[in-house]
Amino acid sequence: MLDQLSGRLQKVMKFLRGEGKITEKNMTEALKMIRMAFLEADVNYKVVKEFEARIKEKALKEEVLSSLTPAQQVIKIVRDEMTAMLGHKESKLNFSGSLPSIFMLVGLQGAGKTTTCGKLAKRVAENKKHPLLVSIDMKRPAAQDQLQIIAKELGLPFYELTSGQMASPKKALKAVVEHAREHSYDPLIVDTAGRLHVDEDLMQELYLVKRALDPVETIYVGDAMTGQDAVKSASFFEEKIGVTSIILTKLDGDARGGAALSMVSVTGKPIKFVGVGEKLDRLEVFHPDRMASRILGMGDVLSLIERAEKETDLKETEELTRRMLKQEFSLDDFRKQLLQIKKMGSLSQILSDLPVGGPFKNISKLKIDDQKVVYFEAIINSMTPKERTNPKIINGSRRLRIAKGSGRQVSDVNQLLKQYQEMKRMMKKSNFKKMMSSFPMS
Repeated sequence: MLDQLSGRLQKVMKFLRGEGKITEKNMTEALKMIRMAFLEADVNYKVVKEFEARIKEKALKEEVLSSLTPAQQVIKIVRDEMTAMLGHKESKLNFSGSLPSIFMLVGLQGAGKTTTCGKLAKRVAENKKHPLLVSIDMKRPAAQDQLQIIAKELGLPFYELTSGQMASPKKALKAVVEHAREHSYDPLIVDTAGRLHVDEDLMQELYLVKRALDPVETIYVGDAMTGQDAVKSASFFEEKIGVTSIILTKLDGDARGGAALSMVSVTGKPIKFVGVGEKLDRLEVFHPDRMASRILGMGDVLSLIERAEKETDLKETEELTRRMLKQEFSLDDFRKQLLQIKKMGSLSQILSDLPVGGPFKNISKLKIDDQKVVYFEAIINSMTPKERTNPKIINGSRRLRIAKGSGRQVSDVNQLLKQYQEMKRMMKKSNFKKMMSSFPMS
């Protein structure tokens, strides 16, 4: 996520730390590097220009220049301004005073709007709400099928509109709302029509749906991988029908990231959630401050801890931590760790949440191919208990037997053992005991 931008901005931070004092000359150079990093990441030009002006004005103030740590002061200014660019603080969903609260999701075809309806429904259901899903597309009644499948997978209610109801949209919408009210569903999450490109027919259809529903949230769903096209589309939707908030999808993809940085500034609407994977539980609250810290290489440990608390077994984690502190980290422990981490998302995503310096300096450089996690698990399962406890006894013949038993190559077994030993060394070098003492167990 945003790797290209993050890498370039971290070079700027490193450049500033290397300067003995901040001057107009080296600040101009740093700003030039920031400008190029943003533009190459497809951030809106006007947003970049305004951001650069604010940084320059604040960084060259006398109290910054005369401070004992001017570089750190400037880095803090950059982080704070980036947080402001992304929306200052987390924005929560709005719910109406009377049932049902109506969330209407709009956006172009292919942005992941229908899947996002399911993700949003799952998230609010976990917060003790009772959502109802419905799909309204005046031209494609078959568009209901996908959302109905998602609702069934989640075990959540779905309201199916008949072809007769579709012939009279106003009556159909009224019937949906009445059904939700009678059965105390809240919120009513409405999937709407999408097209490959913005057109007046689509806007007119969505305008009529919005006027009939009067939703408390009109959420634009944008594809982060389309960059400035997503920003332009969001602006058009805001102009024609009005939106209250944004959900940005595919932020885990190979996107340059400009959409995330431009969207709030251009539309004036907050990003409330981001999609970070295809699975229906991969919808995360958007925290502007955490995202800014992450982009600048300061990590996002809070989000990592929240995911860990939600997905992992606390007792098993405590036992694993105890064994790590005693330098008793075995291949069995390695397997358990892989299984727990898989629940939290991809390994590359988790490692990207760690700061690039400090006690995580070595661990954050560890590279594991997400696709090989399943292979690693199979290889460890093919070992004997004695081999898992003492990997040093795994000689050539044992490696061949393990490879055959797991359906993998000997080279895969060698890679696993090498990865395991490297992780043990990383933990030792990072002073794991001291590092973990800063996170008291509850």
